[in-house]
Amino acid sequence: MAVESELAELRATVTYLKDRADILDCIQRESRARDRQDVDMISGCWWPEGVDEHGAVIATADVYPEKANAGHRGGFIQTSHNITNQVIHALDAGTASVESYVVGGLHWREDGPKAGTVSLGIGRYLDQLEKRDGEWRILTRRCTIEMTLDGSADWLGAEAIKGFLKGQWSKDDPSYAYPYEWKPKEEGVRW
Repeated sequence: MAVESELAELRATVTYLKDRADILDCIQRESRARDRQDVDMISGCWWPEGVDEHGAVIATADVYPEKANAGHRGGFIQTSHNITNQVIHALDAGTASVESYVVGGLHWREDGPKAGTVSLGIGRYLDQLEKRDGEWRILTRRCTIEMTLDGSADWLGAEAIKGFLKGQWSKDDPSYAYPYEWKPKEEGVRW
C-alpha cells in the first residue's frame, strides 16, 4: 500500500509541475507572439471567448491579436514584453489564477510625438487560465500599470550597436530560424 500511495503522490506532483510549466509557457509565448506580431501564435494562447483588459481598451479574443498588433504598429517600431516574477495564486483542476510582472519596452515611431524615445511600462498581468483537452490558454487578462519611464533611443544608433541583429515584427525575425546557427554578418536585418 505504501508504494501505491507514493506513486499517487508522485503522479499528483508531476501533474502539478506539468500544469505549472504549461501555464507559464502560455503566458510567455503570448508575450513573444505580440513582439513578433504573430497573430496565429497570439490566438493560440487564448480561448475563443477570452477577454483582454488593457486599461480602457477591452477586446475579445477574436479581435484582440490584430487589434493589439495594430495598436503597436500605430505608435511604435519595436516592442519588448518581458515577463518577470510569476505567481500562481490558485491552481485547481482546470483553472489557474496567475499574476505576472511585465516590463514592456516601447520604441516610438520616428514620425510620432515621441520620436527618438523608448518608453518602459512596468505593470502586471492578472490572468485567469483554463485547461481544456489537456491545453492551458488564457480566458481573462487584466493589466495594471505601476510605473513608466521615458529615455532616449539614441544609443541604438551608436557604433557599439552596429551589426547586432534587429528584431522583426514578422516571421522574418531570427527567432523563427531553427536551429539557431551562426550566420555571416551580411545576413539578417541589422542595426
